[in-house]
Amino acid sequence: MKKYKIQTLNNISAKGLDRFPLDRYEVASGLVEPDGLILRSANIHDMEIPGSLWAVGRAGAGTNNIPVTQMSAKGVAVFNAPGANANAVKELVLTGMLLASRNIIAAWDFVNSLDGDPASMNERVEAGKKQFKGFELPGRTLGVVGLGAIGVRVANVAQDLGMKVIGYDPAITVGNAWQLDAKVDQALTVEELLAKSDFVTLHVPLIEPTRGLINADRIKLMRDGATLLNFSRAPIVDEAAVLAALEEGKLHRYVCDFPTPTAKGHRGVIALPHLGASTQEAEDNCAVMVADQLRDYLETGNVRNSVNFPEAVLPLTDGAARLAVANRNVPNMVGQISTALAKRNLNIADLLNKSRGDLAYTLVDVDGELPSDLIAELKGIDGVLSVRAIEH
Repeated sequence: MKKYKIQTLNNISAKGLDRFPLDRYEVASGLVEPDGLILRSANIHDMEIPGSLWAVGRAGAGTNNIPVTQMSAKGVAVFNAPGANANAVKELVLTGMLLASRNIIAAWDFVNSLDGDPASMNERVEAGKKQFKGFELPGRTLGVVGLGAIGVRVANVAQDLGMKVIGYDPAITVGNAWQLDAKVDQALTVEELLAKSDFVTLHVPLIEPTRGLINADRIKLMRDGATLLNFSRAPIVDEAAVLAALEEGKLHRYVCDFPTPTAKGHRGVIALPHLGASTQEAEDNCAVMVADQLRDYLETGNVRNSVNFPEAVLPLTDGAARLAVANRNVPNMVGQISTALAKRNLNIADLLNKSRGDLAYTLVDVDGELPSDLIAELKGIDGVLSVRAIEH
């Protein structure tokens, strides 16, 4: 039975690494010719991709630190852990709203600047506290842009707090829609959501259509004194436009997880050091989730939560050998695979073919053993990216 190698590129939660049984896996940071990589924030855009590599697991949601297009071209599956850190981010968004609405940071700084004896300090506290007067959340409107695992949780907890909630996500999944509180209103456009919200929180991936999503023109549509929260990715917001809106008094606060030299210390900015998923529970959840996905893929070929491969789950057929083929999504690929099997009098016990954009993926269970020359022939088919015989 094959023993797989998993190379770690960051410190990964022990709870995740424990999911790899020692009798089938070697897990370490210094491995060569790994079957899989597991990482958190390590940037591998300039890394030479080992020829042995079948899969990359990101113990988190974003995959901007992984050259996904390059991986796809080599037939390497990239996995992430969507939703595993959702509660941690939800709690931080809620914290951000409270920090902004009650002017906590400015009040904290004021108190830390005080000196003198207890009597004089108390006098200055009573005289100074009025400048930090805030407002309460019930009755205010929260706009949630992006209703994935995190956005849905944020929307629901805000609803529980007595806020009015508007959501915008034209690509919301059926599963997330079922979890969303029925009282959350739908916005048909980002512009509509911005115009109706006292708080706006962003929960979308960084892709070209979302880069600069909140810009100067859209900020003009927001309510005067609104608070913007960004716990997704920094470039989703035009920072210069946000800082200008804070200076003009258009925005009350900008709460984000991405400090920059220009935003740091600005009186209207509450910048945190990328704490979104920085809880032990989130790190454990992400590591466990991605480790299980890597194991399933390596041992069975099944694909769950890949960012580049289609979802593909086929129960193993007893007594059958399994082939996993990744290829460009072009006509007659399944036909050519079937022909190669038929030439060798191999019967197909079960087959699953799925596609996603330019990439397709096929799982084939074959009665009997796979001849040694079959893999070479399949690899030689124009458009095939990777071929794997799965031992189980």
